[in-house]
Amino acid sequence: MIRAELVVLFIGSFLLVLAGMWWGWHNRAKRQAGLPELPAVPIELGADLAPELTGLYVGTTVATQWQNRIVARGLGERADSVARLTPAGVVIERQGSEPIFVPSGQLLDARLEPALAGKVVGRGGLLVLRWHHGDLDLDTGLRADDRTVYPAWVRAIQTQGVIGG
Repeated sequence: MIRAELVVLFIGSFLLVLAGMWWGWHNRAKRQAGLPELPAVPIELGADLAPELTGLYVGTTVATQWQNRIVARGLGERADSVARLTPAGVVIERQGSEPIFVPSGQLLDARLEPALAGKVVGRGGLLVLRWHHGDLDLDTGLRADDRTVYPAWVRAIQTQGVIGG
């Protein structure tokens, strides 16, 4: 009988943890509801300024707060992605989620970081784009399948006049 009670207790505890996680995510989305809609991807983007970046969209956080994930507007949905840097801005096509478009006028910086939004990958493992949206500066992290594209992205954003700041 004790075994059955332990199993029920474990399942109940597990369901309580899941409910708490859902409740926390839901409340975070409500607190961030004031975040403006994301810009639509323009039809004409122009030629790529850096190699296409395939890999993982890690997430978006409030700038300088690497664990303060933004979940509003679908920005909290981690997914496989393909990112392009064009004169119009950055387009991140995410598998199973809406694309993210950051107009070049909203890009502030690009750098390499070891972690973002709870994803820790080690020194220089993530390309982090800082951009301005609404009243917030945001950091968006991408983990490339091929990290050799990172320097081209950072160089293009910092030196080719892509930053609008």
